[in-house]
Amino acid sequence: MVTIERVQTGVRVERRLLKVLKGLAEYFDLSLGDLLEGIVLHAFAQEPPFDDSTVAVIERLRQVYGLDLTAEDSHHLHSPDEEAEK
Repeated sequence: MVTIERVQTGVRVERRLLKVLKGLAEYFDLSLGDLLEGIVLHAFAQEPPFDDSTVAVIERLRQVYGLDLTAEDSHHLHSPDEEAEK
């Protein structure tokens, strides 16, 4: 067991993406924070965070919540409220 210090943070996430993440966290009986930590640690190690069966669950959740964004969209996202802040 590794002892860590967690901090509360406020991050903004696309609505449908958040629903898929929450659904996946619920599927694994994890907190959203625990799920995100695992995804990021795998990404930092250049390791895939999910096996094929989990990818299938994610695809079902994407369909349920209408998430059509892909990795190619990641650096091109903006929201109207961000434009208003400029």
